[in-house]
Amino acid sequence: MADKNYSVLWQLLGYLLQYKKTLVGAAIALVFTAAVTLSMGQGVRILIDDGFIAGSTEQLNNAAQLIIVIALLMAAGTYVRFYLVSWLGERVSADIRTDVFNHLIDLHPSYFETNRSGEIMSRLTTDTTLLQTVIGSSASMALRSALTFIGGLIMLLVTNLKLSALVLACVPMVLLPILMYGRRVRALSRKSQDSIADVGSYAGEVIQQIKTVQSYTQEANERTAFGRHVEQAFVIARDRIKQRALLIAVVISLIFSAIAVMLWVGGNDVINGQMTGGELGSFVFYAIIVASATATISEVVGDLQRAAGAAERLLELLSIESHISTPKKPIPAHTLTPEVSFHGVSFAYPSRPSQAALQEFSLKVESGKSVALVGPSGAGKSTVFELLQRFYDPGEGQVMLGGVDLRQLEPQDLRRQLAVVSQQPSLFSGDVLHNIRYGDDTASEADVIKAAKAAHAHEFIVELPDGYNSFLGEQGVRLSGGQRQRVAIARAILKNPRILLLDEATSALDSASERHVQQALEGLMKNRTTVIIAHRFSTIVHADQIAVLDKGRLIALGKHQELLASCPLYQRLAELQFQDGSNY
Repeated sequence: MADKNYSVLWQLLGYLLQYKKTLVGAAIALVFTAAVTLSMGQGVRILIDDGFIAGSTEQLNNAAQLIIVIALLMAAGTYVRFYLVSWLGERVSADIRTDVFNHLIDLHPSYFETNRSGEIMSRLTTDTTLLQTVIGSSASMALRSALTFIGGLIMLLVTNLKLSALVLACVPMVLLPILMYGRRVRALSRKSQDSIADVGSYAGEVIQQIKTVQSYTQEANERTAFGRHVEQAFVIARDRIKQRALLIAVVISLIFSAIAVMLWVGGNDVINGQMTGGELGSFVFYAIIVASATATISEVVGDLQRAAGAAERLLELLSIESHISTPKKPIPAHTLTPEVSFHGVSFAYPSRPSQAALQEFSLKVESGKSVALVGPSGAGKSTVFELLQRFYDPGEGQVMLGGVDLRQLEPQDLRRQLAVVSQQPSLFSGDVLHNIRYGDDTASEADVIKAAKAAHAHEFIVELPDGYNSFLGEQGVRLSGGQRQRVAIARAILKNPRILLLDEATSALDSASERHVQQALEGLMKNRTTVIIAHRFSTIVHADQIAVLDKGRLIALGKHQELLASCPLYQRLAELQFQDGSNY
């Protein structure tokens, strides 16, 4: 049975075969260069026998000219081979990187709950770069060496059978350590790549939370912890390098010991007149070609092992199937009434399977109406949003749009009907225009400005250094919390959805801004189905109905005054609201 890592390398052949013409051109250049290299041995034989030994200046000149022509042909072939193979390496690594990213952004969110983003990014960047190097360089060297090895052996047999038998007897002695140490190098290569991914993941997390690190004065501890990760990666890399160095040293010592023995035997044959000096010279040339090819292969084997590990890590990502599947014949979501409902839904997050987020939850939000979700932390309010967007499918029960189970809809088509404004809005590191236009990438700049004005964001945007073209930094770090939220509201307004999901969209605003934005949201909510995670009573009073959740269950549904009279939990939440004057 073939080794798993090498079977992975075979899968990469599919990417290479997309560029058959380039592949064929590279193969022709490879064979041509190998053939020209091998012909150099005959030039050496003529140079010695017809030039040096015969004492003919004319033959010496002819032999020298022949060698120069062969060298020029070898250079031309090498140029073509190097360019085409390097192009293939760059092209294939770009294709794999694109395919992996395209696959990742379609995966279910629970995958990213259990896998660190730093490790995923390491696979997407470091591993594809390694593959590029191997395909564009190491693989070419390995193929060239394999061809010259085979061709060299054939020429050895043609030149002298006796010495060829001696060389062939030494080949198993050289291949044995390659096979033996190669397995160790392969295992260490995968381990080394995983450790590098750990380093990148840890550093990325610390940098992302740099304000927290500095606020709690944990710089020294983070330096120490990062140092430990780096040292661990270094120790693994050192072991891998040690095995590769040992492999190369053993192979070189065996090869040149075999050449020394061959020269001794061949030298005696020349002295005894059993072969000419030119034949011995060409034989030595071919022996060195075979030895060099073997040494190159033994050195490149380490790179191929690393490539196998990198390919395995990348193809693991490509083989992951999303838990959110698209039906073969999806129902068009835009044809359905924007009415959402939950029927007996029970759900637990994959990362916390024993902890139910929703239990036998049922709720209906009629078309054009609004429902506010209230309850203590962990009651399941955010989970309702997650299921409505079909980031997860319920374990039991149904989530429906217009009376149709969401599992019968194409996920992207469903999400086009929704717009979300979260309590902690997510912004990208581009400019303001890009972030608002994320709601509708076909919108004109005038449409973007109109949406920003409706969200009361235009005033502060035009005061930024470059206005709507101002760079916001990672996660919009250059804006205040309230400003980030208004940009997110403008994005939702621009999307013009049929269903709104508002996670207390005004919670980060001051009183004056809240009043204006609340007015904008009220206009946006008209004739739209709206679900609101509410923390302020100023939000709750505008809802058509209020749903009270606790421990994943719906425990009450009604108007504000009704719930104050009938629901103890709602009464307690209301008391806390009035005590702190803002949130509960």
